[in-house]
Amino acid sequence: MNRLCELLQIGVPIIQGGMGNISHPQLTAAISNAGALGTIGAGTMSPDEVEAKIIRTKELTVRPFALNIAITVSPYTKELIELVLKHEVPVISLSAGNPASYVEYLHHHSVKVIAVVGAVKHAKKAEAGGADVIVGEGYEAAGINSPLETTTLALIPQLVDAVHVPVVAAGGIADGRGMAASFALGAEGVQMGTRFIATKEAPFSDIYKQRLIDANDNETVVIGRSVKRIRRVLKNPYVKEILESETAGMTLDTFNELTNEDHHILGAVEGNEESGYWNSGQISGLIRQVPSVGELIANMVNEMNLVVNKLQTYKANSIK
Repeated sequence: MNRLCELLQIGVPIIQGGMGNISHPQLTAAISNAGALGTIGAGTMSPDEVEAKIIRTKELTVRPFALNIAITVSPYTKELIELVLKHEVPVISLSAGNPASYVEYLHHHSVKVIAVVGAVKHAKKAEAGGADVIVGEGYEAAGINSPLETTTLALIPQLVDAVHVPVVAAGGIADGRGMAASFALGAEGVQMGTRFIATKEAPFSDIYKQRLIDANDNETVVIGRSVKRIRRVLKNPYVKEILESETAGMTLDTFNELTNEDHHILGAVEGNEESGYWNSGQISGLIRQVPSVGELIANMVNEMNLVVNKLQTYKANSIK
């Protein structure tokens, strides 16, 4: 057990990404029941919607799980924090904004705080503000991403050097090899979103899952760069229309309308690729099966151990 597992009271150093608005108690609970940390992504959902998901998740697992709040995205940040306290959710994940003003209050109620960042300066601010864990999310990750476009491989070791709290690697991780690589960079855990979409417990469209299975290494694309709202998604007809509109000139308001959560739900839940989009990280090209969550996590840990043991047989010769 490492520092991350001890802090969060979990058995496996894997965290589920937020998956705003399409988070489902069934998947969140399955991840926590497998020993990792399941997460409900609040997205833009109302407090009543989020509360219902928290209650249902607690019915499905007695293990720790988290609530993710994208601070500048959700119009209900303060109300959602009160739900965390009301229902004794032990961990909160704060992204898309500075978490510092909330940390002391959360710590007073014994809630652990994860801060999701995409740059060293943001990690330092989050640690100074009291964050217990830093998730460093690289440009490979799905959905809303940092406009700085720093990759996971470059970001994680810099974060590890810059802060003292546990660092978790996110973006570009789908198997035990990626997990082992993250630990080699100094991370003490990994966060995954896309890989959990293609699992048996994930209640998303079979079309979405099949597209992930069929994806090659060049299946994702970034939209929103022209309006400084980076989002990585799978290619589909609707995304093609967005890209064409960007090329012709698009305002931020128009982009936000075209990528709102209604269109997200249309794609992810209903499988509508003419009017909806699918968030996906670059690891989509690695997905070939739809296992159960328990199988996925167990296989990742076993593969990571095999990789680590294999690496121990390699020793670089010094140059003389």
